[in-house]
Amino acid sequence: MIARVLPGLLLGLIVSSIPAEAAPRIAAYYDGGMPVSAIPADKLSELIYAFGEPNDAGSCAAPTAAQIGTFAALRDLRRQHPGLRLILSIGGWDAAPQYSDIALTDRARRRFTGSCIQIFVVQQGFDGIDLDWEFPVHGGMNKSRPEDRADATALVREFRRQLDALGHDRGRHYLLTVATPAGTWQQGGAYSVSDSYDLAALAPAVDWLNVMTYDMNNIFSPASAFNAPLAADPRDPAPAPQRARDNLTSAVRYYESQGVPAAKIMLGVAFYGRGFTGVSPQDGGLYSKYKDGFPETPWKTISGHFLTSPDWVRHWSASAQAPWLYNASQHIFFTYDDPRSLAIKADFARREHLRGAMIWVLGEDDPGNCLLNALTSHLDSESPPQDARH
Repeated sequence: MIARVLPGLLLGLIVSSIPAEAAPRIAAYYDGGMPVSAIPADKLSELIYAFGEPNDAGSCAAPTAAQIGTFAALRDLRRQHPGLRLILSIGGWDAAPQYSDIALTDRARRRFTGSCIQIFVVQQGFDGIDLDWEFPVHGGMNKSRPEDRADATALVREFRRQLDALGHDRGRHYLLTVATPAGTWQQGGAYSVSDSYDLAALAPAVDWLNVMTYDMNNIFSPASAFNAPLAADPRDPAPAPQRARDNLTSAVRYYESQGVPAAKIMLGVAFYGRGFTGVSPQDGGLYSKYKDGFPETPWKTISGHFLTSPDWVRHWSASAQAPWLYNASQHIFFTYDDPRSLAIKADFARREHLRGAMIWVLGEDDPGNCLLNALTSHLDSESPPQDARH
């Protein structure tokens, strides 16, 4: 056993020192919201299936018959697009209450990790694992305890150890990624990703982090504001710490300050919007007190219905570099991304030498893939990225 594990650990150290690919990448979560045959695989580097789940016994739950069929279709898709890599994400916002117990002891971590790798990598042929624990210690919907922060690192390292051991036996490298938050309004704030994760310790063990640089404002926010602003807006009435942190630029800077290399940061982008009801008509409902949240809405509905209706008036923020809509008859403020704002974010990712962009979630783009095309055209462009201020 030792003879197998030590070479795997050595391989992990070697792999972690290799720079990420020079060309920006696009990884996209897939939750079954579109047929596998419709996935634009030629535009993606990685497809992340959401989700696998822990079970009450402390192992990974076996896939359903429907999932097994989907996995077979995904393998066929990969054969047609040899550059595509398949990753299985385990968890989700409210789907993994067992994580705190799973990560608590060496024995529990080994058991869980081994079961997940056996089921999804060995049996179902995935190229790696993505851990989506939302969130250790506090800030999410799941059971938590103070030890979670250290235990999360230990769990990730156990996945790295076992994936590297398998990779050593098979002469290849298996991917390991972690989905991590950015926004400070998690169940009311005040929250920082470092409350949950030791980012400096996490970074060497992963291929990259899928940084969720969206949901910056939600039902826990004090006022209607942007879902994923590029930069802070001085007019935002949120308390100064949250106003400074709840934007893509500050989130990336914070990750880097905590020891995460730019090349291991996937900039998360949302293919949906969200809103606030009962807002004031002043400034098109922006930075207003509100009564309730307006449901998450996919871009295909935004573009096909909201933007074609006279009830929804479009606005643009030069500070946040983001659009919003205001519905005067229903008193709704709605925040979202469009091709213009995503092109600016793609330019930002290139300018900052990030690994690329991560999409939540495939199936919410319009039939012409306008959002995805905006990302690919700017991430793959040979021209210098534009400064968002111009």
